[in-house]
Amino acid sequence: MTETPEPVRTCAGCGRKAPQATLQRFHERGGTLVAGPGPGRGVYTCKRLVCFERARTTRGFNRTLRRTVRAEDSLARLYT
Repeated sequence: MTETPEPVRTCAGCGRKAPQATLQRFHERGGTLVAGPGPGRGVYTCKRLVCFERARTTRGFNRTLRRTVRAEDSLARLYT
């Protein structure tokens, strides 16, 4: 029996491809960016604050989710 390889996702901040389990997942709920698993389209960042900030500044979250979302400052606490 062959093992299924782990899914690979791309960081919305730096563009690095990495195994899904090593990245932080976000999704949209009511126009706001929410961390963790959830329904619908997801967006990922490396587990580094610089990647989160870059995705926020360059609108990487909006582009990947295909909608405008608010990325609250409180999400930065996930990276400390």
